Amino acid sequence: MAKRDYYEVLGISRNADEKEIKKAYKRLAMKYHPDRTKGDKESEEKFKEVNEAYEILADKEKRANYDQYGHAAFEQGGAGGFGGGFGGFGGFEDIFSEMFGGGRGRQRVVRGEDLRYDLEISLEEAVRGTTKDIQINTLAQCESCHGSGAEKDSKVETCPTCHGSGRIRRQQGFFMTEQACPHCHGSGKKIEKPCHSCHGDGRVHKKKNLSVKIPPGVDTGNQLRLSGEGAAGENNAPPGDLYVVIHVKDHHIFERDGSTLYCEVPISFTMAALGGEIEVPTLDGRVKLKIPEGTQTGKLFRMRGKGVQARNGYAGDLICKVIVETPVHLNSEQKELLSKLEESLEGQSKQRPKSSSFFDGVKKFFDDLTK
Repeated sequence: MAKRDYYEVLGISRNADEKEIKKAYKRLAMKYHPDRTKGDKESEEKFKEVNEAYEILADKEKRANYDQYGHAAFEQGGAGGFGGGFGGFGGFEDIFSEMFGGGRGRQRVVRGEDLRYDLEISLEEAVRGTTKDIQINTLAQCESCHGSGAEKDSKVETCPTCHGSGRIRRQQGFFMTEQACPHCHGSGKKIEKPCHSCHGDGRVHKKKNLSVKIPPGVDTGNQLRLSGEGAAGENNAPPGDLYVVIHVKDHHIFERDGSTLYCEVPISFTMAALGGEIEVPTLDGRVKLKIPEGTQTGKLFRMRGKGVQARNGYAGDLICKVIVETPVHLNSEQKELLSKLEESLEGQSKQRPKSSSFFDGVKKFFDDLTK
């Protein structure tokens, strides 16, 4: 089968520069790489074809020969010769380093891990804001070696196996694998005498005490980010961050929904019937609430601005739900008084509008069933 034109294979023009050739190759190599195509034979052949085209066009001398003689320049006995793989091609290693990570000759720098701390606070603390002292377990920079991993005056060299990258790559056919260097364990360094405190890691486990300022208006699930308070990075890399996740404890009086507070307020049968004034709790103290005559259980009263002040400055409301409490453990005199009240209300629909409406509806329902 006749070979395709190398420029056509990479999808570039004949006057493409080195940057355009490299960009086209990277795009196609990523597309047809066996690790991504999972055994697709057609993609594997295209991957070989792309590699072959790049190997020729990325080399100035080979490209000049190809432009003058075409594929004949690289046939048996010609000016060049395609080796059949990409292990010995000068530019491939750099390109695959860019695509799959790593970098020879450069020490691996890994930012420290981010940490999470779950903090439980009361509703009052969440509403008003507070400051909490916490303790976290983390990896901190070793004070003995200042993160170098080596004893004082100990010789530190670049690992000869991975050349400081901390990773090594192995190629098997068209597959390339990468793993931590077995000699330096990913540090990229060869230490003559490891630090006695951190054993060459540059970091040690440590308990750290922190003071966390909780702003007013936080709620369960809110996160506070403490920059640089996470684990120390490897090889003196920057530390990670600490995320404090807020959990607001249940309150014995109030329930919260965003900036709105809810509470149930019990009132007596007499108060519900005759009306009056009661005291209800708020987060700022007690306030008066007027109960109208004839209030029914479940009635909601809104107290504006007595809820939670959100972080945007808006103050929510307090919703009070009154619950008419049925008296219990009555003595004989109290029972007699209630019986007399019941007798006086018998047949008075004006005094019992809900009962009258309900039972009228029940009667109509059964009358309709018998028709």
